[in-house]
Amino acid sequence: MTRPAGGPGGGAPTPGRPGPEEPALPEVVLEPLRAHLLAHAVRRGKFVLKSGKKSTWFIDAKQTVCRPEAMLLVAEAVLALTPPDVTAIGGLTMGADPVAFVTAAVAATRGRPLKAFSVRKEVKDHGAGGRIAGALDPGDRVVVTEDAVTRGTSLLEAAHAVRDAGAEPVLLVAVVDRGGTVSALAAAEGLPFRAVLGAPDLGFPFEGG
Repeated sequence: MTRPAGGPGGGAPTPGRPGPEEPALPEVVLEPLRAHLLAHAVRRGKFVLKSGKKSTWFIDAKQTVCRPEAMLLVAEAVLALTPPDVTAIGGLTMGADPVAFVTAAVAATRGRPLKAFSVRKEVKDHGAGGRIAGALDPGDRVVVTEDAVTRGTSLLEAAHAVRDAGAEPVLLVAVVDRGGTVSALAAAEGLPFRAVLGAPDLGFPFEGG
């Protein structure tokens, strides 16, 4: 059983949802992943987000992507969205790190080679220097990932660093999209965006930018 294209009940696609020619994710992965996020990652209360906006909920997605019972679910979901010609996966440290490395590890067990890397938040001024840590080569086709996004600025920052390294970002992927605005920001730079789950899947409205 797979989730249909578009939003709940069909219709126009919602941010992060598959279009008619994009892969849908199996419910056997989505449902336990959603339950794990609700049990371990979602917090209700009064919070101030990185953007300064106030919210009644917060998600610490690392409480899911870093726990052993959910790691394989995350990898399965991200791999299902990864185009077959992609050769590397990574993103801005630290939100992307567990997603990228567990996905690459699971892919390797299936004979699908994916390099994994991190994008440093600042340029390293010693050693080899630069912002890329890990395996990324010029010409690689890249999925840029993140555990959770609201505005999507971390995904875009990482995509810029990938381009600066001579590689090509071909898809942005988040485990959770809480904002609902990333698709438009990514599209403005010619990049598609997919999310495994969105805020409405967890019982909350999208929060915008």
